[in-house]
This record gives sequence, structure tokens and C-alpha cells, in this order.
Amino acid sequence: MVQFYSPNRRTINRHIITVTADNLDAQGQGVARHQGKTIFVAGLLPGEQAQIQLTEEKRQFAKAKLVKRLSDSPYRVSPRCPHFGVCGGCQQQHVAPDLQRESKASVLEHLIRRETGVTVSVKPVILSPEYGYRRRARLGLQYQMKQRQLVMGFRQNQSNEIVAVKRCPVLQPELEQLLQPLSQCLNNLKAAKRLGHVELVLADNGPLVILRHLDPLREEDKEKLCTFAVQHHVVVYLMADETTLEPLNKPSEPWYQVDGLKLVFSPRDFIQVNDTVNQQMVAQAMAWLDLQPNDRVLDLFCGMGNFTLPIARKVQSVVGVEGVATLVANGQYNARLNNLDNISFYHENLEANIHQQPWAKLGFNKVLLDPARAGAAGVMSHIVKLAPEKVVYVSCNPTTLARDSKILLEAGYHIISVRMLDMFPHTGHLESMALFSRMDCGG
Repeated sequence: MVQFYSPNRRTINRHIITVTADNLDAQGQGVARHQGKTIFVAGLLPGEQAQIQLTEEKRQFAKAKLVKRLSDSPYRVSPRCPHFGVCGGCQQQHVAPDLQRESKASVLEHLIRRETGVTVSVKPVILSPEYGYRRRARLGLQYQMKQRQLVMGFRQNQSNEIVAVKRCPVLQPELEQLLQPLSQCLNNLKAAKRLGHVELVLADNGPLVILRHLDPLREEDKEKLCTFAVQHHVVVYLMADETTLEPLNKPSEPWYQVDGLKLVFSPRDFIQVNDTVNQQMVAQAMAWLDLQPNDRVLDLFCGMGNFTLPIARKVQSVVGVEGVATLVANGQYNARLNNLDNISFYHENLEANIHQQPWAKLGFNKVLLDPARAGAAGVMSHIVKLAPEKVVYVSCNPTTLARDSKILLEAGYHIISVRMLDMFPHTGHLESMALFSRMDCGG
């Protein structure tokens, strides 16, 4: 009989141990050390001593739960949200904002240094309001048969259960005040057992509610939703599937402003969640690019033109490339709306062979890219081939930013500046932007 090697299962030491955290990771977990091993402890801050119990043990590190905190850090603050600690939406409301930003900045600097060998400072941080910053949120809906009620809220940490949310102070106030009346309205629908989720979006011209329903709604349910819309001055959209949107009341086109331009969007389109940071981010990108009237700019992963349109007002021409057709159509619409005739949008898959795509044959002297979490590995070599004077990379994942930076550095570019974007306070999300310049072009 053939015998296969089976490694011994590592036995976790369940004894209570006492540690002192000396750091905070980007997710807001305390970092402690015990007998040479790094231990991550949720809820523990640097300088705090605590009794902990291991929950997971690997060769290089372990995870533990907090049993009893023995001392308090001066950076510990009272969470504003009554659901903090149960709801999985925020992880760091117990951490003073300065320490949140400091720990994330350290992680970003460390990643760039480790991957590229370049030491950078990511300050000053582009700041957000501490609370009331989110203009978009998606809430889960879960019908509880025993209680005969529909629960509306966010998922529990490490669970599929929904936490009923009555308040959410990271939402903009116009959205937060809708939570309780909306939950009450949805509970009164005949279709309460057959609802998927609900999205809240705050456009500059008012709030939107997008309701995903799994079966066609009865007329009486539609009437209740219409009444809610009128009472709370919102536009309600019904979403029977992932592609269909039916406005219940007469909507005006939702829009937001950036750099003085009006951008119309569909309720399901991606827009930056944090408007305050978005305005600063766009301004910083344009300042870094040092836009001139003769510039030809390429905007990759351009969405519906959040950067493209503001750039167009200052340059000879700008090309936006985006993989989502509806965003490209909205970009084209917004260019016409704002009387910008020097923009060309292309609907192309930037993860495919880009060298055969029509935009790739054009010449550009400056490039901006804003990829998703996977980064931009597929286009970095083509950016190098274009040999732009300046490249601005906007990132929602520091790991892929560091990885992609290496390609530019190896091609003779310098990292001129990096800034952290405090896009999502109280969470582990780490956003940033970096400026690269060719050695022969100066800073």
C-alpha cells in the first residue's frame, strides 16, 4: 500500500499569555511579539499590555483574540458608532485618526522600500473628514423567519450574518438619516422576504435608493416605495436583475461636480466614495502632471472621466481608455455636456493584448492611470514604450503599486513623490498616488 506523507497538524497553544503591542498594522490590528513570534491581535493598540489567547498559529506568525486589556493607550478613543465591534464595516474607530494614518503610511513606505529599494515619504497625507465621508453604501437585506422581520445592515466581521444598522456615522448625514425610515418601509413590503440588497448613493442633486428585488413587485409595494421617495426627497430605482434599472418616481439625472465640471452618472456607475478626497486627488494629479497647452495625455482605467474631463480643459488632447462600456458612454456624454471636444474615449480591455488596440498607436507625453486592485501589469511595458515625461499612478492597493513601480524604475524613471489618500478612515483600505518622472526630464 502506498503511504502518503501527512504533516503533523500544528497544535495551538491555548494558554493565556501576556503581551505588549509595539505596532499597528494597516488593518488596525495590534502587532505584538512573544518568544520570537509575531502575533496579530485585533483591538490592541501600540503600548497596550493585554492577556490574549492564540486562535491561529503559523510558522512565522500567529493570530490571537483579546481576553483582557491591562492598560490603555493615549491613542485609544471612543467609537462613535453604536455597532462598532459587531458590524464588519469599520475596524479602527477605537484608534485616534493620527495613529490610523501613521500606521497606514508606514505600511505604504515599507512596501515601496521592500519592493523597489527606494525610500519615500508619503506625507503630507491627503485628508478626509473623520466621519460623514461616504456618499455610497451597499447594505445587505436578510429576512429572519423566527422574528418575522427584515434586517438591513452590514455583514458581521468574519460572518455572513447581517447586523441591523440604525446609525452609520461614516455615511454622509443625508444618507445616514434614511437608514431607519428605509428599514421600516422595506419591512412593510409584501416582498420583504424576497429582497436582495439596497444601495444608497448621494449625488450632488440629491440621494438615490437602489433596491434589488428577486421577484416582480406588486403595485401596492411600488406605491409604498413611491410614498417613501416623496416623504424623504429621494429617487428610488428598482433593480430586477444586475442590468435593469427602473426609476419609480421621475428622476433628474444624478450628477456630481469635480474641478467645477458637472459629471452625470448612472446610479450603478462607479464613482469615488469620498468626495472630499476625490476633489483633492484630482487637483494633486493635475498639479503633478504640470499640464501645458500642448500636452497629449493618456488616462488609463479612466472610468467615466473623473480625471479625463478636468485634464482636458488644460491640454491639447486627452485619450481615456476604460473596460466598462457604460462608463465609456457616460464619459462621452459628459464631454459633450461640458463642451469638451478634445477628448477621445476608447472601450478596451486593458488586461488583454493592448498593442493591437487603436489608442496604443497614438503618441502621448504624459500618462495617468487609476487601475483596480489587481494593478496594471498588462500596460506598464507599453507605458514605458510611450516614454512619457511624467506618469501619475493612482492606487487602491499598495502591493500592486509597489510591484508596478519597479517596471518604471527599471526603465529609467524616478519616484518624485508619493502621497497617501485617507479615502476610507476607520478601515484597513489604503489608497495612494505616486508621481514618476523620466531621468532626462527633471522633476
